[in-house]
Amino acid sequence: MSEPRDEIDISLTVNGSGHSRTVPARLTLADFLRGTLGMTGTHVGCEHGACGACTVLIDGTMARSCLTLAVQADGAEIVTVEGLATDGALHPIQTAFKSCHALQCGFCTPGFLMSSVALLNENPNPTEQEIREWLSGNLCRCTGYQFIVDAVLLAAEKLKNPDPSPAVALSE
Repeated sequence: MSEPRDEIDISLTVNGSGHSRTVPARLTLADFLRGTLGMTGTHVGCEHGACGACTVLIDGTMARSCLTLAVQADGAEIVTVEGLATDGALHPIQTAFKSCHALQCGFCTPGFLMSSVALLNENPNPTEQEIREWLSGNLCRCTGYQFIVDAVLLAAEKLKNPDPSPAVALSE
């Protein structure tokens, strides 16, 4: 029987950029993203997978990065909240959250954004009830959730009928 390894080599893609590192076997993906790669948009709230603040996409599937070990993501494509904007323009879900005032303190917002993107990728025309069910694993202590639901509905509409006007710049 072989001894367990303390450190493991991994290679993964985060927001389109490749990264290879040697990491402790028990390092969470959230800690890898935040501490190793400096991508602090992924928030760590409860560290038990209950709040959703750490949600990222792993190969297009929503995942709690506080419960996922970095070594489990070896070879995967990871998208974090920092990866939503394209060419300096906010993603439609980000502009919808802004338009609908769907955030207050902002701590939970990255998780809601990533969960919403996963929902809209899977179901581009969700009902209000489907949105509420999908986002039920994300907790917010500041809002009553209605503005978040409104934002997802607006983003779904924007994704179906893109506005031909210039995209919102990140500097706004």
